[in-house]
Amino acid sequence: MQPAKQEAMQTIAKLPENVDMEEIIYRLYILEKIRKGREDVAQSRFSTADDLKREIEQW
Repeated sequence: MQPAKQEAMQTIAKLPENVDMEEIIYRLYILEKIRKGREDVAQSRFSTADDLKREIEQW
């Protein structure tokens, strides 16, 4: 995985020149969520569909 700064800069570079700050922040937010999700999967920190079904049944 690339360093966060490098990935952020590449993401921003792909955006059109007239992009507003709100869109840049949103794209970086999504990028960070994806990075954290990948890290969670790599560390086996996730719930399966069956885990969630069992949890819902306990409500």
